[in-house]
Amino acid sequence: MPSAEETSEDQEQAVAPTRRDEIAAAGAELIGGPAGRFARFGGGALTAVRVVALVAIGMFALGMVQKLPCYDWAWFRGTSSQYTHACYSDIPHLFVGRGFADGLLPYFDRLGGDMQYLEYPVLTGLFMQVASWLTLTPDSDPMQQREQMYWLVNAGLLMICAVVAVVCVARTHRRRPWDGLLVALAPAFALTATINWDLLAVALTAAAMLMWSRGRAVAFGVLIGLATAAKLYPALLLGPLLVLCWRAGKWRPFLVAAFSAAVAWLVVNLPVMLYAFDGWNKFYSFSRERGIDFGSFWLIITQRVGRPIEPSVVNVASVVLMGLCCLGIASLALVGRRRPRFAQLAFLVVAAFVLTNKVYSPQYVLWLIPLAALARPRWRDFLIWQACEVLYFLGIWMYLAYTSSGDKHQGLPQDGYQLAIVLHLLGTLYLVALVVRDIVLPDRDVVRQDGTDDPSGGVLDGAPDVFVLAPMGAREFEDEAFWGEPADWEPVRGGGAGD
Repeated sequence: MPSAEETSEDQEQAVAPTRRDEIAAAGAELIGGPAGRFARFGGGALTAVRVVALVAIGMFALGMVQKLPCYDWAWFRGTSSQYTHACYSDIPHLFVGRGFADGLLPYFDRLGGDMQYLEYPVLTGLFMQVASWLTLTPDSDPMQQREQMYWLVNAGLLMICAVVAVVCVARTHRRRPWDGLLVALAPAFALTATINWDLLAVALTAAAMLMWSRGRAVAFGVLIGLATAAKLYPALLLGPLLVLCWRAGKWRPFLVAAFSAAVAWLVVNLPVMLYAFDGWNKFYSFSRERGIDFGSFWLIITQRVGRPIEPSVVNVASVVLMGLCCLGIASLALVGRRRPRFAQLAFLVVAAFVLTNKVYSPQYVLWLIPLAALARPRWRDFLIWQACEVLYFLGIWMYLAYTSSGDKHQGLPQDGYQLAIVLHLLGTLYLVALVVRDIVLPDRDVVRQDGTDDPSGGVLDGAPDVFVLAPMGAREFEDEAFWGEPADWEPVRGGGAGD
């Protein structure tokens, strides 16, 4: 970890987004305007990282306030009310539906109905169980009060996860701590934070990215292994890391990280595998057998065709599409005059996963937000993407209100919901296209415009290449004429130079 002197120096040299980003400069007018030429950072109690953390807490609290109609009554009085108020959460419903209210132990005790066992990965199940233990309302209290308390306990724990994620993003690029505000102020981050338990995996993944940026391969691997024990998507980050380490010839750090991840995952999963295999396997069998669900382009296809597609067919098609995307990302990493940044490829591979998956739940945006802030920290593009996600957030609840309102048909009909899905997917594809452009034309990458190489790359940062594919036509592909004119913009007037 950096010394106090190094941290202070990093803060003094921190890139001020109000001097380099026109949207950040315009937004800064609300708090006194862009940083001046002689402004100095790092002094006093309110460092950049602390400000980002406080903003994250404030936005998370606003997200909790947005859930008040459901907390007060909509979760408990009718199905459609929680949709019309856009405040649905799985947490209170699963407190009862997955046996926590009855004291059942996840994976070991059978549930009633068709579910049989908890359908979440082991570390997420442990998180849910700990929250249940901390829900100190007596069993004699009305169930509504117990569900409310369970949601509050989970919200408190998830707030800690949110702050960890934001702080890790702020510290990953040492000279760009203010990029953490992209995560802290992301509207979709606040709106979806307490829908489910995804923030646990998001926090562990963000911490892993921070550890890798500091050259700590073992810590990175352990955190990725734990994150994968909470949600499967963090394991995808090992793919981009493999390709980048291959290009740079850094095999030892990658192997150490991969081995550490496997060990950490096994430490969490092996006891449950050995003593409650059926319960442990429920998550994987449920993922295979689950049909096409909300938010995916597969749902649009089935609704347009008018008949369902077998889960086995969708599973194979999704794997094939994801495999093709991974091949494209690997080729992008191995072709070109400059090695991509780790955060760029990490964002692309997770985005490819959610885009090709048979379900794209509204809270999945949490997976992408920290990676997007590290991959392309430009406020205009980030907010365009967030606007699409907010529209989808409203669209899915209005569609569910429509389907649950019976003959009243109050809400968003199927065609409107399909349009919301299209906007949702196009917003993600828009950001993907910009990250790809930054990789092909590294001079347009805002992170590299101050002369740095890969501040989140750890041992990859500044490392020479030892293996590069440069097929015929690669230079033509990198030609700026193919992608349009350079997008370098002049600094905000009055902001000063010296960044």
